[in-house]
Amino acid sequence: MTAPTVEAAIHELMDLAWNLVYDLLDQRGLLGDGLFVGEYTGIHSWVEDLTRYTVVHSRNVAVLFVDTRPVDAIVFHHDLLGAEDPASFFTLPD
Repeated sequence: MTAPTVEAAIHELMDLAWNLVYDLLDQRGLLGDGLFVGEYTGIHSWVEDLTRYTVVHSRNVAVLFVDTRPVDAIVFHHDLLGAEDPASFFTLPD
């Protein structure tokens, strides 16, 4: 179980961009049986210059948000956690 504040942050990001996240997962072939926000229990966030990067992940999928916009999704793997540059696992828009 996640802490209430972590859970609230995940839900806020995912709810804010629900349709964009759904489309992104569908485009990447990561949608599976559907999008269940409750499955996303991990979040990692950092700031570089004036940009906030946030990774929200389930046991199977990780979604990268730049500020509050989802920009990429990948199959989740544990190397992402604690990486010096987690954004390097994703494809960032130009």
